[in-house]
Amino acid sequence: MTEWFTELLGWIEGNPSYAGWVVFSVALAESLAIVGVLVPGVIILFGAGTLIGAGILDFWSMCAWAVAGAIIGDGLSFWLGHHFEYLTERWRWFRLHPDHLQRGVDFFRKYGDLSIALGRFFGPIRAIVPLVAGLMRMSPRRFYTANVLSALVWAPAYLLPGMLLGNLGGDSANWEQLLFPAGGIALIVVAWWLFHRYEQRRVRSGQD
Repeated sequence: MTEWFTELLGWIEGNPSYAGWVVFSVALAESLAIVGVLVPGVIILFGAGTLIGAGILDFWSMCAWAVAGAIIGDGLSFWLGHHFEYLTERWRWFRLHPDHLQRGVDFFRKYGDLSIALGRFFGPIRAIVPLVAGLMRMSPRRFYTANVLSALVWAPAYLLPGMLLGNLGGDSANWEQLLFPAGGIALIVVAWWLFHRYEQRRVRSGQD
């Protein structure tokens, strides 16, 4: 795994024009039901972050590719669960690992809309929660709101650690470039928290 990872980073460094497609593909694959369990997306995005910190790749473009891949991947998983519920009974992987699906169901029931955002940061259920949201008939509007907002946090959050390492390894550390993604993450987290509070109040008022 280490040798393969090193070779991939070396290839991206030598072919930076294709880096966006690599980041997009990894983010999308990591978000797909079942497929995401097998894809080491965190490691690859960390490596891309180191190249950003070293000044080889551009943060904004890589972040945009990662956000797009995450949104589309989660969207496809949600669509599968929403329209093809019967597939979960036929997929051999689910028959062999029924605990994975149940874990996703329990997680969704516990956290509701927040499960879409929180699930991105929990490896074992990362690729299951969007599928479960579709199976549980979550409103598409609520899902895609959570999907987009959480992807805007997830992408820079996963690139930032690698950026920090790459920045330290450079000839001269440029801490200013780290302020933008860190500030963006904080801003979006606050916006998400406010939105969630608003939704909670709206639901409560409707029940009264």
